[in-house]
Amino acid sequence: MDYAKQVRVAAVQLSPVLFSRDGTTEKVLQAIATAAKDGAQLVVFPETAIPYYPYFSFIQPPVLMGKEHMRLYEEAVVVPGPVTDAVSRAARSYGVVVVLGVNERDGGSLYNTQLVFDADGSLLLKRRKITPTYHERMVWGQGDGSGLRVLDTAVGRVGSLACWEHYNPLARFALMAQHEQIHCSQFPGSMVGQIFADQIEVTIRHHALESGCFVVNATGWLSPEQVAQITPDETLQRVLSGGCNTAIISPEGTHLCPPITDGEGIAIADLDFSLITKRKRMMDSVGHYSRPELLQLHANLSAQTVMASSEIGDRVTLMPPLEQPVDSVIQ
Repeated sequence: MDYAKQVRVAAVQLSPVLFSRDGTTEKVLQAIATAAKDGAQLVVFPETAIPYYPYFSFIQPPVLMGKEHMRLYEEAVVVPGPVTDAVSRAARSYGVVVVLGVNERDGGSLYNTQLVFDADGSLLLKRRKITPTYHERMVWGQGDGSGLRVLDTAVGRVGSLACWEHYNPLARFALMAQHEQIHCSQFPGSMVGQIFADQIEVTIRHHALESGCFVVNATGWLSPEQVAQITPDETLQRVLSGGCNTAIISPEGTHLCPPITDGEGIAIADLDFSLITKRKRMMDSVGHYSRPELLQLHANLSAQTVMASSEIGDRVTLMPPLEQPVDSVIQ
């Protein structure tokens, strides 16, 4: 590790172009260019930024949301595909690492997916939210442990989680145990009001302190006009407000630049990696402060599939269900 390493990072608070994959993708590309011109080497976008977060599912009962759900299918992102190609070119052109949230379509299912592109444009990781939260379960399928990876990138070791995945302490620990240096978190924003913004604040600062890493957090934002597009009901419109907290946090739990709590914008800060060592010297949760003989995480980090088969001549023999042994032990 280079203890004197300096990295400039950007967290983008983005308003989507509602109902338009291409429109939102263009805004993402513009934001990458803007952040790169300000010297950013890592750019983080909100949860399911492309095409947009399914706010409809938070305010409509399942029996009524079929039309909007189908529209989201039509605008969702196929990986790989034109959207990933465009973001890959931008990452390579500007030499930046990009962490992007998308609604991913895979056959007849949608997933809340985080994509990590390295500075050479390569797609390092496609991870799916392991458990969609509350209303989201009517929209997205579940991910698996294969996405709980910390990646060696041009800016350091990067991990990522979406929204309330941060309330699964073992998911966070899986990344901590892989020695993440920069944690990229994503939230939808424009929901539930100030209480949601306050929860984000507590969540990202706590993870920075516990992990001894930097946290770069991006949330979405809706204008009043966009909220009216989603619902004409004034009572429900009040539910789709506030809840924004785009911020960059140090391993000591402090803000490195003013957070963005309203409107669109880009938060930018310089990370001094010596602060990681400064924090972990006192409390390294996965090092000298751990007690693996007492407490240890066993994690299955393998990708899961609905069918495993072996072909013998022209005959396909289905193998027995995969056992669920420990794929790897994180300690």
